[in-house]
Amino acid sequence: MTTQTPAGNGPAAGDVLRAEHISKRFGAVTALTDVNLRLAQGEVLGLIGDNGAGKSTLLKILCGFQPPDSGRILLDGEEVKLKSVDHARSLGIDAVYQDLALINQLTVYHNMFLNRERIRWPLLNNRIMRKLAREHLNDMGVHIPSVDVEVAKLSGGQRQAIAVARSVYTDAKILLLDEPLAAMGVKEGAIILDLIRDLKAKGDVSVIVIAHNYAQVIEVCDRINLLQQGTIAMDIASSETSAQELTDMVVAEYRRALEERQRTA
Repeated sequence: MTTQTPAGNGPAAGDVLRAEHISKRFGAVTALTDVNLRLAQGEVLGLIGDNGAGKSTLLKILCGFQPPDSGRILLDGEEVKLKSVDHARSLGIDAVYQDLALINQLTVYHNMFLNRERIRWPLLNNRIMRKLAREHLNDMGVHIPSVDVEVAKLSGGQRQAIAVARSVYTDAKILLLDEPLAAMGVKEGAIILDLIRDLKAKGDVSVIVIAHNYAQVIEVCDRINLLQQGTIAMDIASSETSAQELTDMVVAEYRRALEERQRTA
């Protein structure tokens, strides 16, 4: 295995996002110790690691949900202090979590404009929201039977696609996806994989994907970062590794942790 230059030490040219020496503690538990991560324009970065490695914590810091205890975040080379999720969104960073933040009882187009509704005073402008939602989903290659259908009647892959499309529609330049393929079948997962490929082909949005299916990670990601013991233990091009190698590394780390617990028990 050939690893690349650690993320905190590489050149900044072309990086839309950099996290340098990020740490985070929750009481006696250390989630992140010294994380250095970089993301280039139009790049898809896979973030992998064992359960509890701190992947979701890192994403929550990058989207403004939690502040780091130390370290800094740079956007286009300029340091920023993310004050909230809304602040991060205003800067072009948005996150999509497993729970999606969709309302099942609302239609597709109402979810697309949730908290961003178009108003024709004193009523919602449903006509324009319906039209714009349909056009945007078509442009992104997201195939939904009708934007008038309730989200509850769609498949998991379709719901995830709507959540991603909503973020892109609101001009997200950096998209953080936390386990977008979790609990999905092959056909549902293919919807999201195709959507990520389309975003990568267009090059307007940079993506960080947390995933446990390493074959899928290699298929859609340009680079892969392995998070272990609170830091980035590996930064490698997807073309230079394999799903088996990644699995072996994570399993080896799990075994080391298990042996350590047994020794201290």
